[in-house]
Amino acid sequence: MMEALRRGAKGWVAKILFFFLIASFAVWGIADVFTGFNRGSLAKVGSTSITATDFQQAFQNELNVISQQAGRRITPEQGRQFGLDTRALTRLVGSAAIEEHAASMGLGLSDDALIAEIAKEPGFQGFDGKFSRPAFENYLRQVGLTERGFLALKRKDEVREQIVGAMSSAIALPQPLLDALHAYNDEARVIEHITIDAGKAVTVADPDDAKLKETYEGAKAQFMTPEYRKLAILMMSIEAIKKQVAVTDDEIKTAFEKERDSYSRIERRRVEQINFKDRASADAAKAKITGGQSFADAAKDAGAKDSDIKLGLVTKKDLIDPKIADAAFALEKDKVSDVVDGRFASVLVRVTEIQAGKEATLDEVKDRVRDKLLTEKARAEASKLHDGVDDNRAAGKSLKEISAALKIPLIEIAAVDRDNKSPDGKVAIEGVDGGKIVAAGFEAQIGIERDPVELGDGGYAWVDLVSNTAATQKPFEAVTADVKGLYMDRERKKALADLGSKLIERVKGGATLAAIALETGGKVESTAPITRKIIPQGLTQAAVAQAFILVQGAAGTTDTADGKSRILFRVVEVRPAPPATKEQRDALATELKDEFRGDAVSSYVAALQERLGVTINQAELRRISGADAAQ
Repeated sequence: MMEALRRGAKGWVAKILFFFLIASFAVWGIADVFTGFNRGSLAKVGSTSITATDFQQAFQNELNVISQQAGRRITPEQGRQFGLDTRALTRLVGSAAIEEHAASMGLGLSDDALIAEIAKEPGFQGFDGKFSRPAFENYLRQVGLTERGFLALKRKDEVREQIVGAMSSAIALPQPLLDALHAYNDEARVIEHITIDAGKAVTVADPDDAKLKETYEGAKAQFMTPEYRKLAILMMSIEAIKKQVAVTDDEIKTAFEKERDSYSRIERRRVEQINFKDRASADAAKAKITGGQSFADAAKDAGAKDSDIKLGLVTKKDLIDPKIADAAFALEKDKVSDVVDGRFASVLVRVTEIQAGKEATLDEVKDRVRDKLLTEKARAEASKLHDGVDDNRAAGKSLKEISAALKIPLIEIAAVDRDNKSPDGKVAIEGVDGGKIVAAGFEAQIGIERDPVELGDGGYAWVDLVSNTAATQKPFEAVTADVKGLYMDRERKKALADLGSKLIERVKGGATLAAIALETGGKVESTAPITRKIIPQGLTQAAVAQAFILVQGAAGTTDTADGKSRILFRVVEVRPAPPATKEQRDALATELKDEFRGDAVSSYVAALQERLGVTINQAELRRISGADAAQ
């Protein structure tokens, strides 16, 4: 978090992009919270140990980041499928290697230098631009760190960044390289093209039985029945449990009164604020504004830019200083406050927009409150039922017996393939979790219990494999029509490819695309000048790539996007890139440096790991990541 705050404020985003190892250290707070894990080290880099707790926190951070990006909760099982467990451990190992190397070289950071760096953090500064102890302590409370723990993590982070900074500053880019890259990126071409009418241009004769059987024998793998599995599923969704629990009107009323603010629309105001070095300066500015000076001009006189004075659309709680909050939320729109002596500075405040709040009534939100209470009760009940299922599983009971005992629905799927389809082609398990449950069924083994599948709504599904039916070869007689379709598609593509080659030769001989279009169907179209990165309508990426290696006037041909026909094209004009502007050169330099930095850091870390030695307790890794349970 601290790292993200500072780099966002100082423009260190590039370093995050190329230094992938540092990202794992964005999770502050692990050192003070988790201690004493008694299973020993999960991994060791040189003499530095990585504990199971370190890994669990790093893995959870990966899950949190991906969940935010996806807009839904990613389960540990899904995270393993995405490789997030491997990525988390890789980052921990790489970072430990850098720290070990830094220690061996005697690199460190003095207390004075560390304090100076912390004082520069924008998130820890008050309105006067100086270090704010209350803001710092508030941050520590939010992330659950002691001051000592934060300083220890901060010191490690700064040392790592010193090494990275040294590597970054050593990168020099020759101007000819930038010029060559600009010439490549910004070269433009005009391309004319037609899409051949396959039905008009080529004809494929129907195959005889011998050709059909030859096609069948050569593509037997395409004519198989899928593997089917018979599953027993104990389904415990939160939505189903909600239908079995109830809440009273008194419970609804109590919950509403407790969380009334969360159901109400809170007043928001767009606030502008000018900070002054002392009260006298603020009084003088207020007098000028009263005399007709604009608020913006008063801000300029105080040395503030527009971006400095705009606090945005905020609630009263968003304003840290109570005096300023009271003043801002007592003002009329477009009025300027009297001088406010805040915690950190004397200020003037103006409100440019007011979004009125509205306190919710119970009648208005009763259904929402009821649903929230039902969900909470259902989750609590699900936890009890989960324990009940585990106890019954431990006692050797089948899912069918557990279903009867705990009144949890049992779903029996007679046959389902990997795509969640039954033999009749219909969806076997409905709902957003269907695919996840089927995947668990295809990972299962007969007679071996698995951990439950976590459902999207917070519920669970236990999946047992009852039996499986292996994939079988479909007889030729049952798939003759499909075989014929495959044969016709192949022959049509072959004929179109041959035709394309012949048409290229005709263009070389002077034939125009307009003349060819009359014979083969299609319409001649021409692009505007395009670069390599632009894929215009009617062309494919393969066509554009090929067009940029041809000389002016040359022709080429590729498959259409759907693969059912061919595109014939000709390079009409080649336009060299114009001279690069300073902005373009700077952008290219930044891009190249990021790539070189990434390569350099990756090579550096790999060399460190080889030199120091890395050992990983694979059994412990599988246990704590949950991989064993997924077998």
